[in-house]
Amino acid sequence: MYVYNKGKNQHSHSVVLFFLPQAGIRKVGFTATKKLGNAVKRNRAKRRMRAMFLEFSDSLKDGSYVFVAKAGLFDTSHEQFKKNFIKVLKNAKTLP
Repeated sequence: MYVYNKGKNQHSHSVVLFFLPQAGIRKVGFTATKKLGNAVKRNRAKRRMRAMFLEFSDSLKDGSYVFVAKAGLFDTSHEQFKKNFIKVLKNAKTLP
């Protein structure tokens, strides 16, 4: 809840990022609400976000990250999802 209230949020078509900068700490959370569908769909959404985060994790700033899946995640290709992911990371100023 603290990251939701105090952090910055960035939205795209398929993912929302809540980011709170904290020196020396790197925490990550992935969520998908029941609005997205059954457990299979929610777990698939979290797996996609987790895999995408691993691609960029080495170059990110320290802080707490919470990624929330949106319904558009299932309609997007891998390339488009990657663009959306980069967009929210850059808008939150977590990528160099």
